[in-house]
Amino acid sequence: MTTEAGSPDVETPARKQRHPRRRIMSRISIQSKLLAMLLITSVLSAAVVGAIGYQSGRSSLRNSVFDRLTEIRSAQTRQLEAEFRYLRDSLVVYTRGTTATEAVRAFTAGFDQLNDAVIAPAQQQAIVDYYRNQFAKAEEAQTGNQADVAALLPTSNPQKWLQANYMAPFNDWDTALKFSDARDGSAWSAACARFNEYFRTVVDRFKFEDALLLDTRGNVVYSAYKGVDLGTNVYTGPYRGGSLTDAYRRAVTSNAIDYVDVTDFSDYQPAQAPTAWMVSPIGSEGRVEGVLALQLPITGVNRVMTANQQWQEAGMGSTGETILVGPDGLMRSVSRTFVQNRDQYKKDVIDAGTPPDVAATAIRQGGTTLVQPVASDAARLAERGQTGTMIDLDYLGHETLQSYAPVNLPGLDWVMVAKIDTTEAFAPVTVFTRTLVLSTVAMIFVVCIAAIGLARFFVRPLRRLEAGAQQISSGDYGVSLPVLSRDEFGDLTVAFNEMSRNLRIKEDLLEEQRKENDRLLRSMMPEPVVQRYREGEETIAQDHQNVTVIFADFVGLDELSADLSSDELLAIVNKLVRQFDAAAEHLGIEQVRTLHNGYLASCGLTVPRLDNVRRTVDFGAEMQRIVDRFRAETGHDLRLRAGIDTGTVSSGLVGRSSLAYDMWGAAVDLAYRVRSGAPQPGIYVTTRVHDATLDVRQFTPAGSVSVGGTEEQIWRLTERQP
Repeated sequence: MTTEAGSPDVETPARKQRHPRRRIMSRISIQSKLLAMLLITSVLSAAVVGAIGYQSGRSSLRNSVFDRLTEIRSAQTRQLEAEFRYLRDSLVVYTRGTTATEAVRAFTAGFDQLNDAVIAPAQQQAIVDYYRNQFAKAEEAQTGNQADVAALLPTSNPQKWLQANYMAPFNDWDTALKFSDARDGSAWSAACARFNEYFRTVVDRFKFEDALLLDTRGNVVYSAYKGVDLGTNVYTGPYRGGSLTDAYRRAVTSNAIDYVDVTDFSDYQPAQAPTAWMVSPIGSEGRVEGVLALQLPITGVNRVMTANQQWQEAGMGSTGETILVGPDGLMRSVSRTFVQNRDQYKKDVIDAGTPPDVAATAIRQGGTTLVQPVASDAARLAERGQTGTMIDLDYLGHETLQSYAPVNLPGLDWVMVAKIDTTEAFAPVTVFTRTLVLSTVAMIFVVCIAAIGLARFFVRPLRRLEAGAQQISSGDYGVSLPVLSRDEFGDLTVAFNEMSRNLRIKEDLLEEQRKENDRLLRSMMPEPVVQRYREGEETIAQDHQNVTVIFADFVGLDELSADLSSDELLAIVNKLVRQFDAAAEHLGIEQVRTLHNGYLASCGLTVPRLDNVRRTVDFGAEMQRIVDRFRAETGHDLRLRAGIDTGTVSSGLVGRSSLAYDMWGAAVDLAYRVRSGAPQPGIYVTTRVHDATLDVRQFTPAGSVSVGGTEEQIWRLTERQP
C-alpha cells in the first residue's frame, strides 16, 4: 500500500513490531508508572530506610565539618576587619588632632631651614658607611639583591643633615626611635624633641613599623624610625613610584580630612620586607597641610591569621589554617607549615608545582607574603565576590576542605581561605561510613541494581525538561524539546515548548522597553536619582549644603526670533546649549534644567566640591565667552545674563504622571532674582559669591535686589577668565 507525499504518517505492522515496548509504554500514564515504582520500592523499604539513614548521617557529619570550617573563617575575617577598622578610625583621630597639625607645620618649617645646613665631610662619610655596611648588607641578606648605594645616597642638604644626625649614628631601630634631639639648635631638632614621643607612642601602641610625616610637596619631613627614607621625596626620591607615592597622591587630592587610604602589601626598599600603608591627610576642612603615613608590618596580619600561632586552641586541628590571598594570586599572610617546619614546607610546595626559586625566596625572606602563589579554585571564586565551601588541592598539594570568602577591607582586594586536610576533617565521617556500609552492603547491592534500571527509565524525560529549564534560566529562550511520548510528560513537553516561545517574545519586548526607559531616565535626572527611582521610591528629595547655583538666559533672543524661523532659532539655542554642556562637564558643573531661554546649573549638588563657588564663576565666564564668540562669528546680537548664588538647596523628582528632576531653595531663588534684577548683560553674583572669589576675580557693584524685604547687594563680574 502506498501513500501520497505529505499525507499523515501511517503506522505499519513492521513499525509496530520494531518498537512494541515504546508504543506500549508511551500510552501508559505517569500515574501508573509511579504506582508500579512505589510497589517495587515498598518491597525494598527496609533497604531504603537504611540508605536514608546513611545519607542523612553522613550528610550531617560532612555539613558539620564544613560549618565548623566556615565559622573559623568567618571569625578570622571579622577579627581582621575589626583590626583594620580600629586602625583606620585611630588614624583619623590622630590626623584631625591639633598635635598632628602642629607637628607637620613644625617639621616642614624645620626641614625648609635645613636647605642651608652645612654637612661636614665626616658626616658625609658616616652616611656612606651606613648605607654600605648596614643597609646594603641587610638588603642583600633579605632579598639576595645588591643595593645600588650610589643611587640611594641623599642629594639634598635637608636629607643629608637629617640622615647624618638621626640615622647614621645608630645601629638599631629601638635607639633611633627613641632619639629625639641632636642638640644642634635647629628648628627641626626642636620639633623632634617636642613631637617624637607622641609618634613613638603611636608606633609602639599599634605595632606599626614606622610613622612618616610628609609635607604637601612630597618630602618625608619626619620618620619615627629615622631610616633611609627620612628626608626623601616620594615623587623624585630613590623610593618613588611605589604604593606609598600613589596613596600620598590620593590623600592630598582627596579634599576630605577624614579620608584614609590603605594600600596592599608591596615591596618597599627601606623596609626590606612586604609593607602596607595607611595614609591620611592632616589639616582642617578645605586645607591639607601634610600627610601622616603609618607603615603596617606583615607581622600584625600574621598574628591575626595564625591566631598568634595557637592553631589547635583556635579549632584548626593539626592541619588547619587560614590564609589571605591578594588579587595577584599571592599570599598576604604566612603559611602554617612554613612557621612549623620550613624544610617540609619547601618540599611540599615544590612537589605541588611551586618553582624551587620561589620556595627558596620565601625561606630567605622569612615569610610567604608576596612570594607563595595560591592557584586554587576557592581563591579564584572568592576574588569574584563569591562565598562558599569546596574540596580541592591546596598550595601544598594536599586534598583539603576549603571555605572561602572575600574580605571587606576598603582599598584591599583580599580574600580569605580557611582549609584543613580532608583526612583529618572527615575522620568521623569515615568511621560512620565504614560501620554503616558493612552492615547494609548486601541489601544496598540489590537496591542499586533495581534503582539504576528504574531511575534511568523514569528520570529521562525529567532530565530533558531539567536541561531545557536550565537553558531558559541562563537566558536561552529558544529551547524546543522533542515530544517523544503521549503521556503526561509529552503534554508537559508541549507546554514547556509553548512557554519557551512566549518567554522569548516577552523577553525581547521587555529588553527593548528597559533600554528605552534607561535612556530616558538618564537624560532626565542624575544616576543616583535614577537608581533610587528604579528601587521603587516615589518621593525622592534631598537637601544639599554648600551648593552654588547659576541661572542664565539670553538677552536678545526674543528680538532674534522675529527674524528667524522656529527651526533656525532652535538650532541656535541647541548649538549654544551643547557648548554650555561641554563646558559644564569640563568644569564639574551639573546641568539641572534647560528651557527655551534659560539654563539652570549647579556645582556641588551630587558631587561635593570644596571649590564649587570658583568653578561656577569660571563656568559663568566660559558661558559668556561662548555667547560672545557666537555673536562675533554670526553677527547676531545675542548676549548672556546670569545670576550666581551659593548656599543650601533641595533637589528631587517633581510630579507623578510626568516626572521632572528639579532644584529649588533660597540659593536658586536668589540666583534667579540676581539675574532678573540686572537689566544689562553680564555675570552677576551675590555678596557670598563675591566674598568667596574676591581674591581671584574682579567685580563692580551692580545695585541690589530685594529678598524678603531685605536689600541684597549684587556685583557684576568685570574681568575675563584667562
